[in-house]
Amino acid sequence: MAHNFKPVEESSLIKFNDQDFNSLRDHCLRKHQLFQDDTFPATASSIGQKLLQEKNLYRLEWKRPQELSADRPHFILEGVSRFDIQQGEAGDCWFLAALGSLTQNPPCLQKILLAQSFSHQYAGIFRFRFWQCGYWVEVVVDDRLPVVDNVCLFVKPRQGSQEFWPCLLEKAYAKLRGSYSHLHYGYLPDALVDLTGGVVTTVNMYSSPSDLMMAVKMAAKAGSLITCATPNGPTDKAQRMENGLVNQHAYTVTGAEQIQYRRTQEEIIRLWNPWGNTEWRGRWRDGSQEWQETHDPRKNQLCENKEDGEFWMSCQDFQENFSCLYVCNQFPIALDQGNMFHDRWSQIMFKNQVIQGNAAGESQRNMQYFFSVQEAMGGSNVVVSFAIRPQSLSAEDSQFPLQFQVFKRGIQRFQERLPPAFFSAFRNAAQGVDCKTKCNFTRFLQLSPGTYVVVLSTHHEQVEFLLRIFQKMPNSDRYSIHGMPNVYISPRVIFHRYVQQGPEMDATQLQSLLNQELLEGPTGDVFSLDECRSIVALMDLKVNGRLDQEEFGRLWVRLVHYQHVFQKLQQGSGVLLSLDLWKAIENTDFLVGVSISEELLYLMSLRYSDSSGHVSFPSLVCFLMRLETMAKTFHNLSKDGKGLYLTEMEWMNLVMYN
Repeated sequence: MAHNFKPVEESSLIKFNDQDFNSLRDHCLRKHQLFQDDTFPATASSIGQKLLQEKNLYRLEWKRPQELSADRPHFILEGVSRFDIQQGEAGDCWFLAALGSLTQNPPCLQKILLAQSFSHQYAGIFRFRFWQCGYWVEVVVDDRLPVVDNVCLFVKPRQGSQEFWPCLLEKAYAKLRGSYSHLHYGYLPDALVDLTGGVVTTVNMYSSPSDLMMAVKMAAKAGSLITCATPNGPTDKAQRMENGLVNQHAYTVTGAEQIQYRRTQEEIIRLWNPWGNTEWRGRWRDGSQEWQETHDPRKNQLCENKEDGEFWMSCQDFQENFSCLYVCNQFPIALDQGNMFHDRWSQIMFKNQVIQGNAAGESQRNMQYFFSVQEAMGGSNVVVSFAIRPQSLSAEDSQFPLQFQVFKRGIQRFQERLPPAFFSAFRNAAQGVDCKTKCNFTRFLQLSPGTYVVVLSTHHEQVEFLLRIFQKMPNSDRYSIHGMPNVYISPRVIFHRYVQQGPEMDATQLQSLLNQELLEGPTGDVFSLDECRSIVALMDLKVNGRLDQEEFGRLWVRLVHYQHVFQKLQQGSGVLLSLDLWKAIENTDFLVGVSISEELLYLMSLRYSDSSGHVSFPSLVCFLMRLETMAKTFHNLSKDGKGLYLTEMEWMNLVMYN
């Protein structure tokens, strides 16, 4: 079949070291061999000299999980939990605390923790995904783990569970970073970003206890990852203190409550220690007098007296003993305003950026990025976020390698590049609140309307990075999908405006909503009733022909993302070319890991484009949504990942409804 489509590649999913999981596993299965990863070998080099010397680990061996116990190993047993994790000899609490928080957000966890097993098609090979500079990177590892005296050297399986997903995921992250030594002390925000691709907000630890608790509760309700850390101690090593806390150590925030105590209400916060067996010994500890005296009806539900690393403490004690609190979400969270659920953000993303060093000094600005602020707003309204590719840095680098400032352009005529004279000592750069680590730098700014430029320089020879510029959008009940790229808004208000009777939405109501709220394109560029019926069928988990609020929320998130893809790729006025459907697949986050043949891509161009070869936004929505649903359906039904068996009735139900 002759056509000119570029072959579809998983360009949004990078395969680390060019290792393809399926090819490697299938080769091992055919040869009846267990995979041995030559790119991260079972040798001292994968541990790293720093750890080997500091911990005196020269007696280590490498063993597979089935060699460590007479019991059958499990990848996941009875679900995933933070209590599956127990830190080992590496000082990677910064990564494990972020991972512990991720276990409380299953949709985000599923992006990195793919379905795998020690029984079905087991070949000693496993894979995990991490976010790096705008892409998901798939890392393949074998299951040989470093052990001393038959005990895992680093993350250990929870006693009695033989559950190895945390051990293998830690190994994959060590491989991505270069060695286990590269995990030995790090920064919480770096791990949060690598696990989610999100943006980190630093919470003010000096706010009132009630304000701090409100921020934690709202962040938790939004599905954010929440972590914190204690300050450094007298030495550079993490050590347990008399109060049970560990200095220079990262914790996961797992809850916050207001509880009845002595005729008043006390704010308490729940934390989890990746060590798994070291807990706070002060007020509100497990079994404390405070828990015995409280008459709060939730007492037994909140407090479990277990040696599992999780404990409660008062918010006041928390503020006195912890030095930082981080919240990570897909979009910035304006905690300074107290009402973050109605914030909507636009995003400009610059991927695959490379800057060359200037050894002569900072006077020459190497790279410039322009953006405009349209309206004045209270609080932080612009977020500038950099992510560095770790492979750009050496192990000796301890500081963020880029220097940048944000300048207001003023009334000068617009230029694509401003001259060096523009950046004089008399021109003020915009100041803001920073969150800075080795690989990530985020600055929260409050800017007045105008045109701004982000000016960048470095002393390093070469640095690869991603730049994201987020802008808070004005609050309004109605907005156009063609006018605001990549905007997040809670779907609840819009959902209830169009649901006339009962708690669910039918296809007719959905059609009215989509055409009135989302479209400003050509006259014929509307969602038809048949398209809306198809969308309902694809998102209808309960199979009742209607969408409840949760199902509509899943749909709305996709529509916003599809809009961003459409705006990025469209040619002319309101359409994109069918030749670019493969680009739409590459740029859709929900299709990571999904690929189709050139022949199927050609058929899809016939199905979803008009006679001029144009694809409207409604057609793009139906195409991307169907592709995601069908790919997931296949993997859910297939037992071996290669094919599936359906009865005639199952086949008819699948193709005729969905």
